[in-house]
Amino acid sequence: MADPATTATPTAVGAADTATGPKTMDAGKWANKRVYLRLVIYTAGIHAFAGFIMLLFELGSRNK
Repeated sequence: MADPATTATPTAVGAADTATGPKTMDAGKWANKRVYLRLVIYTAGIHAFAGFIMLLFELGSRNK
């Protein structure tokens, strides 16, 4: 996002980008990989938490 106080504009579209491409890769395959990685981590974490809760119920039921 540009600073509204400055009046300088780039001479060409993408002039602020480097020669190898944009400075960030938010809308490309890197973002997709991050989403899938988060999905795997959250799924594994939720299953581990649910397994721990089930273990607590199993151990609690044995003490009767």
